[in-house]
Order: sequence, then C-alpha cells, then structure tokens
Amino acid sequence: MDFIDEIKQYSKRVSNLKDSLSTEEATKTSLIMPFFALLGYDVFNPEEFVPEYTADVGIKKGEKVDYAILSNGEPVILIECKAVKEELKKHDSQLFRYFGTSKAKFAILTNGIVYRFFTDLDEPNKMDEKPFLEVNMLELRETKINELKKFKKSSFNIDLIMGTASQLKFLNEFKNIFSKDIQEPSDELVCYFSNSVYDGKKTSKVIEKFRPLVKTALNQFISETMNDKLKSAFGEDVSAAETSQLVKQDDKKIPNKAEDTSKPEDTTPKIVTTEEELEAYFIIKNILKEVVPMQDIYYKDNENYMAILYLNKVTKWVCRLYFNGSKKYIKIPDANKNEERIDISNVYDIDKCKTKLIDALKRYM
Repeated sequence: MDFIDEIKQYSKRVSNLKDSLSTEEATKTSLIMPFFALLGYDVFNPEEFVPEYTADVGIKKGEKVDYAILSNGEPVILIECKAVKEELKKHDSQLFRYFGTSKAKFAILTNGIVYRFFTDLDEPNKMDEKPFLEVNMLELRETKINELKKFKKSSFNIDLIMGTASQLKFLNEFKNIFSKDIQEPSDELVCYFSNSVYDGKKTSKVIEKFRPLVKTALNQFISETMNDKLKSAFGEDVSAAETSQLVKQDDKKIPNKAEDTSKPEDTTPKIVTTEEELEAYFIIKNILKEVVPMQDIYYKDNENYMAILYLNKVTKWVCRLYFNGSKKYIKIPDANKNEERIDISNVYDIDKCKTKLIDALKRYM
C-alpha cells in the first residue's frame, strides 16, 4: 500500500475513534502510537521510541516529555501529547521548554488529530514559536502528506527536512494571510488597492466603504480564474456554482466529464510545476549549498522536464528532472557533456546523486 493510501486509511481511523476517546492515555494508545508506527518506528522498542523521556528544565529536574524518538542513542524528535479533545495552542510553551534542554532537532505537538512540527529556524537551539508544518488528519492535503513523508524512518534526513522547512514555514504563513484577507480584507490590503483608484485621504470611513468591494473583487477574480482553467481543461463552459464547489474539493479531484471529440485538440504546451518538482529543487539546492550560495541555484520548468541551473543560465544546467512520466529519472551531464540517466523511485533518492550533482556544478566554476 502506498504511503498516501496508508495516511488516508489512518485518517478514517481518527474520524471513527475521536468521539469515543476521553483521556490522554486513550488518545496515545488509539491514535498517536499507531501514527508513528505508520511512519515506520518501532513504538514498542524503548531504544528507539522512548515513553516518558526525561527532559530536565532549568532547576526543575525530572521533567518528562511524552515520547522521544532516538537515533544512535540521542533524541532527534520530541513528542508532546494531549487528549484528542484538547486545544493545542496553550501547550506550546511546555514543549518549548523541553526542546531547549535536549539535542532534538524537531518537536511535535499533537492531540491525535492535529500534528504540529517545530524546529529552530529563527534561533539555533531554541524552538520556533510557530510550526513549520501542521497536518490535520481530518482535512488532508496532498502537499502536507508529501511533507509528512519526510518523517518516515526509512527516509528521515535532518538536512533534507531543514532544507525545505524555511520555505515551507513562510509559504504556510503567506497562505494563512491570504486566506484571512480573502474572508476579511485587512486595512493594509484595502489601502493598497484603493491607492490605485482613489486619490483622497484613506479615512476609516473610506476603508470601510472599499472593504466589501475589495473582498468581492478578490473572490470574483479567483472564481473567474478557476472557471477559465476548467474551461481550458474540459473544453466547455463551467458555471460559477461548479467552480465554487470544485474549489472546496481536493486539488486532485475533478468531475468526470465525457470528452468532447468534436473540438480540436489543444496543442498549446502546458507547463505545470508540481509540488514534487519544487521539493526536488529545494533538495538539490540544499545539496549544492556546500559549493555555492543557495541563491545561485535556479530552476526552469519545461513541458517535459525541469532544469536545475547555475546562475540561471540554460547553458549551465546541473541536472534535469523528468517526473512527468510513469517512471521518474534524472539526467546529469558528465565530464564529456554526455547525459547520464539515473532512475529514482522518489525525490528522496536524489540524495544518492549528491557527488554527481556537485561534480556537475563544479565544471561550470
């Protein structure tokens, strides 16, 4: 069974059991331990998955965190658990204290439904106030599942996770801000738009006048953009009601419609940069930062492949990612500029190409 199917199955378990669990211990046993077992950890091996891990905090000795995942005898992930019906926000400070007393690089706060992942992006050895990843098992998104997959025991790599954690954190923040502004545009956003159409002073009365107009304009723009994309995909008109319904559905779920063979095939190249390609790009940037600054590595997406470029020059390509077909593979130029094909099963296999990628980059320096 594929990981995404396993997670979806676990999501059904959470949905079925959540209302019958009333204590923290019941939540641990029924939801949280099975979750980490799904990630490949031996939850019954105290040398790998340690319950009641001692994390001394200042002068308070004997403080314990619910679980710690160990690697080579050292904690790499701390896990603080709460009952399934508890809110997590008020407990962040407790895990914050634990994090600062251990060598763990990641901390997870969970109530069995929501899993919040923290690290120390803002200040070394000090847990960030906000998580870089939050996964709600009752509202699964494919992009979140792809990030969650990095925490599987078989593919766990601190450097790879840290390489994308910063971008992921900011991406989530931007999405949250955008989501709030769609529902209720902020004063700053209203002023930004009104500056282009209104020369007068932006008083509170003026802002309140423009706020509903900005909200309507944003939502209409999104709806119309979705409608245009669906028309392009289906070759027919799609109503606003259908568009609104589709927006609420998972990105991968689209209605089944009969193909209209009476219309000519659209031969316009369609370049779609996928989450998987972007993830691979960040992994490669993280690998190559040993040689050049990360900002010197760019990508250029094409219809058939994504090229990873040095200094954004197409003549200085480090590798090409072919992820659109049934089999994924990478092409890396050798010393004679011949293209070497390397088959991979997932983006995490890219780390095995580290030496070849660095060698390819160095030839342009």
